[in-house]
Formats: sequence, structure tokens, C-alpha cells
Amino acid sequence: MSRLLLPVLAVLAVAACGGKPAPRIVNAPPPPPPPRLVDVSDDSAAVARDAAKLGNWPVKIGKPYQVAGITYYPADERDYREDGVASWYGPGFHAGSTANGERYDQDDLTAAHRTLPMPSWVEVENLDNGRKLTVRINDRGPFARGRIIDLSRKAAQLLGVDRAGTARVRLRRVYPGGRSEIAPPPPPPLVVASAPVAPVTTIALPTASREPARATTSTGANWLVQVAALGDGGRVSWLKGFLSSFGPVLTESLPGGLTRVRLGPFGSETMASAALAQVRAAGYADARLIPPTTSR
Repeated sequence: MSRLLLPVLAVLAVAACGGKPAPRIVNAPPPPPPPRLVDVSDDSAAVARDAAKLGNWPVKIGKPYQVAGITYYPADERDYREDGVASWYGPGFHAGSTANGERYDQDDLTAAHRTLPMPSWVEVENLDNGRKLTVRINDRGPFARGRIIDLSRKAAQLLGVDRAGTARVRLRRVYPGGRSEIAPPPPPPLVVASAPVAPVTTIALPTASREPARATTSTGANWLVQVAALGDGGRVSWLKGFLSSFGPVLTESLPGGLTRVRLGPFGSETMASAALAQVRAAGYADARLIPPTTSR
């Protein structure tokens, strides 16, 4: 039997030698490198446009204010850096008033901070995923313990904060568009000594009599200036402190959780109009007069 198997095995061996060679084992490609930290640097153009659009928008810092027993001290911190927790706010505040008088737009690259000037800019780095984004401070908050910035919805989406709700972040103040400093006060007027002149004799000419100008100012004890209606107690507290230099501040709770912030009462329309001009110059373009008949 073994003699019969030998030729068969020989034939199989020859056939095996004449077949296709066994494929070579090729090393698998190296795994892709770990993803780099994502830098959302394409926001620079949007930030520059935002800064240019503001033009000479007044810078607000404000007085110390208190929320839930904690006193906050607004200041122009030039080298501000801080690590902490970021949160975000959106639909419930959309189109409402911010602390600096703007209309909050949840799709802008903005944020609320408790003490930095409005406007100012900070670079926000999400320490969980490495993303970075520059946002403009235009509101006050957040007032939950342990949180250092409240992002707009758009900023939260770009930074990957919107789903989790909060994230560990690092803040660094930056200065886009050449806005490196708060505008300094105007220099004192230049006084130039005038040369002495010869005395001049003047002759008074008769003039036509004029009727005394009639006063057109309405008087009353309840002229008010409507400034804003806010839904956050901390922002209301800050605004009350900021407006106190313009006149007496009144607040009134409204349905839906809003608080109306007004100046007054003023004893005349002239006084109220002067306060209104100051408030509008401070950035609250939607402020308006409330006559006595509609004060309530």
C-alpha cells in the first residue's frame, strides 16, 4: 500500500510547487495620528466685523454690585486670565435686553461676565476638547457658584459646550480690531494767551422788541425713563448700580419673571429728557420717556 501512495504524494507535491505563491503578509498601515486640538480660528473675521460695527459704543464697567450675598467689583483687568466652568444661555433670553443695552442674539459670538468691561473680548478655550473661540462680553453673569462665563448659544455650539451644558474652560482677555484700550478722557483744553488789543468803542443800536419765549416743557411729578426689562436678578442688580449716577432707579416685577428698570420720577419733562439723553449716550438706545399719564 505504501508503494502505491508514494507516486500520488509525489504528484501532489509537484502540483503544489507549480501553484500560485502564498500571498505575502503586508504590514497594516500605521494608525492615524491623534486628532489635533481644534482651534476655531475662523471666528477672527466675525470678531473683527463685530468690533468695527460697534464703532464708538460706550464702554461700561459699573459700580460694585451684590447678588445673593456676594459682592462683585467690575474692573478693567488688562491681563485677565482665569480657569473655571463655562455655561451657556439661549432661547429663554433671546431678543431680551443685555446689561449693556443691546438686544441679546443667541446666534452672536457673545458672552456674559461678572466683572469685565462691556464691551471687551476674551478667548475661551474648552479644556475638554481644545477648541478656542473669541467672544465679546456684552452682559453680566453667570451668578451660579463656580461658573465664570455664560456663553451665547452659537458660541457654546462652536466650543462643544451646548450638549453637556457646561465645560471646563480657560479665559484670556484679547484685543481684536485694534481696540486695545478703553478710550482715555479727552485732554484738557489748550489755553492760548491772547495779545492785548486796543479798546473798541461800541454803540448800542435800537432793536425790535421781542415777545418772551413761551415754555413748552410739560411739568409733573411722575416723568420716568424706561431703560430695560430683564429676566435675571443679577443683571438687574448690576444695571441698578450702573444707572444710579443718572438719577433715582425704580424696579418693578412683571409677569413672566421680568423686572422693569426705570429712572425717576422726575419733576419735569426737561429733567427726564436730560436723563434720557445720558442713558442713550451710555448705549441704551431703546430707552424712552414715560409721561405722567402712562407711568403706571
